[in-house]
Amino acid sequence: MSEQALPRLFVLGDSISMQYGPFLEANLRGVLGYARKEDVEKGPVNLDIPAGANGGDSTRCLKYLQFRHERDDLKADILLLNCGLHDVKCSAASRENQVPIERYRQNLTDMVALARAMDLKLVWVRTTPVCEAHHNKPGGTLWRLSEDVDRYNAAADSVMRDAGVPEIDLHALTLAQGPIEETSPDGRHFTPVVQRAHAAYIAGWLTAWWMTRRD
Repeated sequence: MSEQALPRLFVLGDSISMQYGPFLEANLRGVLGYARKEDVEKGPVNLDIPAGANGGDSTRCLKYLQFRHERDDLKADILLLNCGLHDVKCSAASRENQVPIERYRQNLTDMVALARAMDLKLVWVRTTPVCEAHHNKPGGTLWRLSEDVDRYNAAADSVMRDAGVPEIDLHALTLAQGPIEETSPDGRHFTPVVQRAHAAYIAGWLTAWWMTRRD
């Protein structure tokens, strides 16, 4: 089958998806066409500041999806959605999250509805863990807390379960790769070995799911 005739995957996510993305594209070659939010060269400059290929938090992802819906130019069959690490960012002083959890829940609910309106098969990717010892430096102003990752994942689980959206548990897969202190040097991104493991797992999951789905 030619690349043009393959089912098409579109990835909308944060820097975690940017890091596993090239490996995922390679693993899916001949199975699914691959595309993602563009301007890849702008994304890696600062992975904590969403730009270019970096979808950022759920509010930014929702706005991007609304923009593509209005233009009616996102030609894909599957939407792989992976956001949460920017949502849980908090001030070290106030512990207030960048996107409050109820807003996060509503953003995801709205994106589920948008995906359906755009005739996209939505697959959700659970947010990966953080290493507080490496991330939350003394004197730092921006923190991420493991308990917030767990709370936001639970909120997303509820939204996706109620909507019948399948999930890829990248959180559990990441923890299975070894101690987080060793696999995440900066406390939120991962070594190339783990990035490849992410890609292989997602590719295998998507391939099996696409081949066996009934809807």
